[in-house]
Amino acid sequence: MSRSAGQLRARAEAATAALPALMLSAERLAAALVPGAHGQRRAGTGEDFWQYRPATTGDTARSIDWRRSARSDAQFVRDREAQVAQSAAIWISAAAGMDYAGSAERPTKRDRAELLALSLTMALLSGGERVALAGQPPRPGRLQADRIAETLVTRPTLDRDDDAPPVEALRPGQRVILFDDFLGDPQPVLDYLARASGLGVQGVLMQVLDPNEEAFPWRGAVLFRSASGAIGHDTRDAAGLRSAYLARLAERRETLSQAARTAGWHFGTHDTGAAPAQALLWLWSVLEG
Repeated sequence: MSRSAGQLRARAEAATAALPALMLSAERLAAALVPGAHGQRRAGTGEDFWQYRPATTGDTARSIDWRRSARSDAQFVRDREAQVAQSAAIWISAAAGMDYAGSAERPTKRDRAELLALSLTMALLSGGERVALAGQPPRPGRLQADRIAETLVTRPTLDRDDDAPPVEALRPGQRVILFDDFLGDPQPVLDYLARASGLGVQGVLMQVLDPNEEAFPWRGAVLFRSASGAIGHDTRDAAGLRSAYLARLAERRETLSQAARTAGWHFGTHDTGAAPAQALLWLWSVLEG
């Protein structure tokens, strides 16, 4: 979708204005948690211990173990530490439907997902972990939270109803947190979980919905249309669709929950009418467990 320079500038200005509020809200939520050390403690200390990890942007040529790297297509760095920081990757769907809010008093699903993601990022970083958005190199430190926040508020929304996490960005041993409404085609997510399981990647699926999507409150004549406009359904008896909709929603959740358990992941739900701290505390508890 093409946009004029004026439209792009307006979005950039709006994003810049939203950044301090997002950072402040995320800091308050993260402060409610009591982060501990997240490094993986392993046998051995100092020079007697090492662990290989894939090289990332910022690693020098001197730090790369060329002998280990020669045995594969990737480059590896040898960490000589008794405590090696874990890395976490976060993905938020950019599908058009994530911009939905059933009331002006509630945030959009995207806004709530971004708040939860950034709050979790700050908590993980404060515990010594390296964090990144999926597909980007993980880094430690407060500046990384600033980078992630800026990326979140400036990225465009897609003009389609579905989005999928990048399978190619999965790395062995990392932890991944996916935020989406998961109302689209579930197959890409199921394929992602299967691939993640094969790589030893653990993580969380967090379904973020608006209360209207949880309860289906509509009655009478309603024209339902997807956010992109690609799908529509006109009915004169919306209330008559409620039972079937809720059954399909429950079925979808069971499918995702079962797939998550099989892959060694967790599946959770959150609606934007609830306090974000509830979801953040749940995310923290399952990641810590």
